[in-house]
Amino acid sequence: MTNDQVILSPLVTEKSTMAAEKANQVVFRVRREAGKDKIRGAIEELFKVTVIAIRTSNYMGKLRRRGKSTGRQRSWKKAYVTLKKGDKIEFFEGL
Repeated sequence: MTNDQVILSPLVTEKSTMAAEKANQVVFRVRREAGKDKIRGAIEELFKVTVIAIRTSNYMGKLRRRGKSTGRQRSWKKAYVTLKKGDKIEFFEGL
């Protein structure tokens, strides 16, 4: 798994923007198999920043029904990445 495959997308929500303002954290949706060391290496290489800490959370996919049939959404993993003071990752630079 290469570094650009580890990080799936940034999560931009109210909670993640508050974390970015208060604690210099960025939130990413990452692959479920990726460990903290793999996530750290990918973020430092792709965005050229220094990572201080990483917290991860696993989420089970929700059970969904459509009529009689049931299915499950995909399970996923979220990573809270704390950056060194002064480092920044901007997702919407043009706005």
